[in-house]
Amino acid sequence: MSSQPAEFTGASAPGVIIERTGEVLSFTLNNSENENEVTGAMFDAMLAELRRDAARPSARVLRIRARGKVFCTGRERAGRDAAAVRDESERLIEFKRALRVCDFVYVASSASLGFPEMKFGLAPAAIMAYLGEYALPRFAFPLVLFGDPIGPERAREIGLISHVSPAASLASEVNALIDRILRLDANAARNCKEFFQATLQNTFEQNCRLAVDALTAGGMAVLSRKK
Repeated sequence: MSSQPAEFTGASAPGVIIERTGEVLSFTLNNSENENEVTGAMFDAMLAELRRDAARPSARVLRIRARGKVFCTGRERAGRDAAAVRDESERLIEFKRALRVCDFVYVASSASLGFPEMKFGLAPAAIMAYLGEYALPRFAFPLVLFGDPIGPERAREIGLISHVSPAASLASEVNALIDRILRLDANAARNCKEFFQATLQNTFEQNCRLAVDALTAGGMAVLSRKK
């Protein structure tokens, strides 16, 4: 990780620490007394920082972590009428949309994962909006239907997470991953990610046409660096 001191950003809220260290933007859930339930104020602070970076990009890595024994047990549900519940839902989906591009999920081997909403009579629509991109339907649907917890190794096998680490080495392994990302050419990494995300939504023929444009632009960029 960078030796630069952390810069605490302007966006903040009780329950979340937002800071920048070099090109790394970090969100640390700090609501451990409530099992890191994400409040509306926490959502607003993180969304404000993401919008700020979108307007003037400076971060190459977004790191999300948590303090305490529990990473997160879900979101606060404070709305008591249709308008308020809808506002909460729209904010949640906006945040999910912003984080859809998260590429790596590292989990401690001692963790337990699950989608328990159905046990409370609520279909987890926000999760189902993107879950099929990571796990095959026959694996994903039972998870959301029954809400049974699963272990990290099983979650990795079916595509929900990317890496399982002993709890003691989790942070250092994530640090090593971040260092590896930052060693990549920034423009090439950005173009690779954007194209990969686009391919998930397109047909094969559309992707082939886009690949010609991407290869041409990328090839010219390489040639320009050699001059």
